[in-house]
Amino acid sequence: MPPAIPSMTDWLIAIVLNAVLLGLLAIAPKKLLTPGGIVNAWILGVIVWGCLGWRGYLLVVFYFLVGSGVTFVGKAQKEALGIAEARSGARGAGNVWGSALVGAICALLVLGLNVTQFAIDFIPLLALGYVASFCTKLSDTCGTEIGKAYGQRTFLITTLKPVPRGTEGAVSLEGTIAGVVGSVAIAIVGWSLGLISPIGIGICAIAAFVATTIESLIGATIEDKVPFLTHDVVNILNTLIGAIVAISIGLLLPR
Repeated sequence: MPPAIPSMTDWLIAIVLNAVLLGLLAIAPKKLLTPGGIVNAWILGVIVWGCLGWRGYLLVVFYFLVGSGVTFVGKAQKEALGIAEARSGARGAGNVWGSALVGAICALLVLGLNVTQFAIDFIPLLALGYVASFCTKLSDTCGTEIGKAYGQRTFLITTLKPVPRGTEGAVSLEGTIAGVVGSVAIAIVGWSLGLISPIGIGICAIAAFVATTIESLIGATIEDKVPFLTHDVVNILNTLIGAIVAISIGLLLPR
């Protein structure tokens, strides 16, 4: 069933709720977002709540809390090795849109189709792409952070030669397992919120695995060689691949 077309009240709730929640984050002792990150997270939150309602919004909240939390796993060890996230893990504007631009576009497309009543049968596929984009990003975050903290044997994905933890394009068994667990966990949340069907859980997990594998290949081969391929741009490509793979699989299944 398509989400209800948002009313002016829905948009006002989105504006006020995000202002309150992000205001609390701004004054919290532990900074999870930079000032620029807070402003852009407010924009993202308003878009998601306005387009997909509280269900879509809670999925983003789950991603943010788990993604931020896993960044602090083994933080002291990662800092000692010089491979910890910058700004002590606080997310900036680039991080916000690197993680959520594709999801926001899916949400806006859902709203557009819902309002115009054009091709509304495509809305469930866009919702699947929305969930898959966050599954992909959480898989990437969990795999990277757990791999950097606990990876015992880290290999470059293109050559399978051992490399230090934190190397672009490196993979480890521990990180790979963590990535799969992260993607399945948020996919289950998406299903419990009514955004995807039970089979969508498997689709999102597959899409996330494919996308993060491709991202590792990009990191190992061309990320450092192409000027515009910043970390945030690669994250956008990663989530876009995840969404496209999920939607493509969804199109092949009987509806």
